Amino acid sequence: MVLTARDSSALVQERIARSAYTTAEGGLHKLSFRAMSTVCQVQVEAPNPAAVQALHQEALQWVGEFEARYSRFLPESLLSRINQQAGQAWVEVDPETDALFNLCQEMVFLTRGVFDPTALPLIRLWNWKAKPPVVPPPEAIRAAQELVGWSKVQRRPGAIFLPRAGMCLDLGGIGKEYAVDRVMMLALQRGFQNVLVDFGQDVRVAGKPPGRPAWHVGLQDPRDLSRCWTGLAVNQAAVATSGDGVRHFVHEGRRYGHILDPRTGYPVNNGALSVSVIAPYCTYAGVLSTTAFVLGLKEGLDLISLCPGVEGCITTDHARNHTRKFHAYTTS
Repeated sequence: MVLTARDSSALVQERIARSAYTTAEGGLHKLSFRAMSTVCQVQVEAPNPAAVQALHQEALQWVGEFEARYSRFLPESLLSRINQQAGQAWVEVDPETDALFNLCQEMVFLTRGVFDPTALPLIRLWNWKAKPPVVPPPEAIRAAQELVGWSKVQRRPGAIFLPRAGMCLDLGGIGKEYAVDRVMMLALQRGFQNVLVDFGQDVRVAGKPPGRPAWHVGLQDPRDLSRCWTGLAVNQAAVATSGDGVRHFVHEGRRYGHILDPRTGYPVNNGALSVSVIAPYCTYAGVLSTTAFVLGLKEGLDLISLCPGVEGCITTDHARNHTRKFHAYTTS
């Protein structure tokens, strides 16, 4: 049976709804569910259970539609349709998708191409789950790089075209963070003032939890992911961390992580273990943390320091290095 985009969306909505459950304690209402291959939470303080339920339903609906539209793993998604038409035809897109691609353009410019939504041909070459692991040959990496580059993408209002067969888009570097920002906006538009949205440890908060001065966000120790090396106290901010402590392999004595540098085609290997960024928006925090991880200690900290309202910390093999005001947020 061939699924339509509408059928696929309904299946995604059903899967997310089945995973969802709610809890309430001390005036804090928590919605937990699984979407976009990760654990998601929305926490709000509110005296009106009916208003909370309405927000929960709206958040689940929005996230389901978002995943169904932009997941590269769903053949019926809009993103898959764009990729399938590479080198063949323009694909019409809706206004929100246009706005999302505009945001991608801004992030490509901000990071000077380190963030690149067209890097999927390279990502597919590197299989971190293969046993035994395999390092792609240099000629395969060079061939994939010929298909990478946001500047190659052609756009006009309401449509997009990937001009070469084999080009493909992946929003994995921005999608989850964008979804955090959008769900936060849903809550704020409904009048909630104290909110936490956490999608796979990409976090954005507003206000504070009941009885406490700030929301607390723990930062995992990249050397021991079972513990946090510090916590951050934040009120109106987003926090994102990038690192390769979970997905990596060792081949012939060399470690290969899952974060690629699209400029070289190879995994990052510059001594950085993790980067945490505090920023006004989660999209901003996520893109900057990954970019700083790719750039390494000096260039990464320089980039973070140049961005207004942004602080960050880079953990390396030897030390933790942070921007000037980062410790104003730490709790230990």
